[in-house]
Amino acid sequence: MQVSVRNVLKKLLGTAPASAGDKKFLCPVCNNNVEAFNRLSDYYLQNFQEHLHIHPFLAYETLNVFQYSCPVCQSSDRDRLYALYLSRKFAELDKNKKYEFVDIAPAPALAAFIRKYSFINYRSADLFMPGVDDVVDITNMTAYADNSKDIFICSHILEHIPDDRKAMRELFRILKPGGFGIAMVPIMLTLEHSYENAPAETASERWKHYGQDDHVRIYSKNDFISRLKETGFKVNQYDVNYFGESTFLNVGINKRSVLYVVEKPF
Repeated sequence: MQVSVRNVLKKLLGTAPASAGDKKFLCPVCNNNVEAFNRLSDYYLQNFQEHLHIHPFLAYETLNVFQYSCPVCQSSDRDRLYALYLSRKFAELDKNKKYEFVDIAPAPALAAFIRKYSFINYRSADLFMPGVDDVVDITNMTAYADNSKDIFICSHILEHIPDDRKAMRELFRILKPGGFGIAMVPIMLTLEHSYENAPAETASERWKHYGQDDHVRIYSKNDFISRLKETGFKVNQYDVNYFGESTFLNVGINKRSVLYVVEKPF
């Protein structure tokens, strides 16, 4: 008998909150109030079920299954987390300067949010995505000089890259001393070590082992941090204690979510 993904979600998670108390939710990416955020697409749950995904999807660190995307701009919960942080960070920057910003595999709504800041010289980049400003391989970004970028976003890319440490070294190379970047990956909180090198040659096997057909690993929290530090980055973690529980509730971010911001020391 085919099991309904909707019924599985309701059984595991209960019903989604209709609103943050009596208030509407706010999307910090498009700045719209919404009655509710959309839950994670059945596409993922159906694939987890069909391919017998071996990890508990509820144990991903930064993922709000019931309040995943904005119904207006389609930004994900992690995009909303980035917008919260960047709003704070941009307020501290010198508006008389221009900051070189590269966004790798950009999310459209978040890209539009960043482009509104006149002191940000924004460049989108990817190897395969059409319409980006720069076509680059994250493991060999020859288009960018050493110490040339003030800010980067590398969100949910490294889990696609066999040699993720090489990509991290490239990110470190192009970042200016004193610069910062948002570095995010799927983190499975049940893992002590990153899960990789499984016998996953087919799309079905990758869904089973890694939770998506183009992923090559799932990170453990400590290992992800260790790899970034080994590259030379200082790693900062910003969680609900930094942003505030009421803020997370208002913008539809799960309380266990953590934002990883790396810095290149002077």
